[in-house]
Amino acid sequence: MHYIYVLYSLKDHGFYIGKSDDLKQRIVSHNSGSVLSTRNRRPLKLIHYEAFLFPSDATAREKYLKSGYGRQQLRDQCKDLFRWLDKK
Repeated sequence: MHYIYVLYSLKDHGFYIGKSDDLKQRIVSHNSGSVLSTRNRRPLKLIHYEAFLFPSDATAREKYLKSGYGRQQLRDQCKDLFRWLDKK
């Protein structure tokens, strides 16, 4: 399977969108500080993921979610979740 995922930073209250073939290991890598782009944004929470059979579909979805429209869609879909997480 090919996954796209969204991590939420409890430190800066932003999110990170990524793609992986091994979701569990990738989340461990992010939270251990092994990933340069999220090292200073820990702790991170997995808040959303989607699974795809074909890597090209996962890549297209990741690209969309990283666009302005995609980020806005995430904010709209998860606005209650973001409010709840911001209170923590």
